[in-house]
Amino acid sequence: MPRTAVAYRNLVANSSLNGATGPTTVDATLVTNGVVINDAVPEYTLIRTTHTDGAAHDLIVRAGDNPPAMAAGQGDLTVEVAATSGVRYFGPFESGRFLQNDGTLLIDFETGYAGTIDVLRIPRSV
Repeated sequence: MPRTAVAYRNLVANSSLNGATGPTTVDATLVTNGVVINDAVPEYTLIRTTHTDGAAHDLIVRAGDNPPAMAAGQGDLTVEVAATSGVRYFGPFESGRFLQNDGTLLIDFETGYAGTIDVLRIPRSV
């Protein structure tokens, strides 16, 4: 099955963003198939996730394709998220390590991961 596309929510300079709307629930489909961020700009990407399961699980940002990701050989970024840890933030990221040749960013979850994911785009000018 294909990855689930999660769209950016744009942070707005000198303003605010509602945290109660927008996050995508990490369900069995997302854990099995992963997430894709289309038209990704890794340097301006911030991932906000909650993890509610009673055990620690990994969130994995997949290494990109070479080219364009010249540093893809450094591998995936795998971060263990503590059990019932509340909110965690990941990013920004390096295009040279994580960008796929189709302009996407790929995120996977370890089996058992539960919570939400929200993909935020940092504004280029603040």
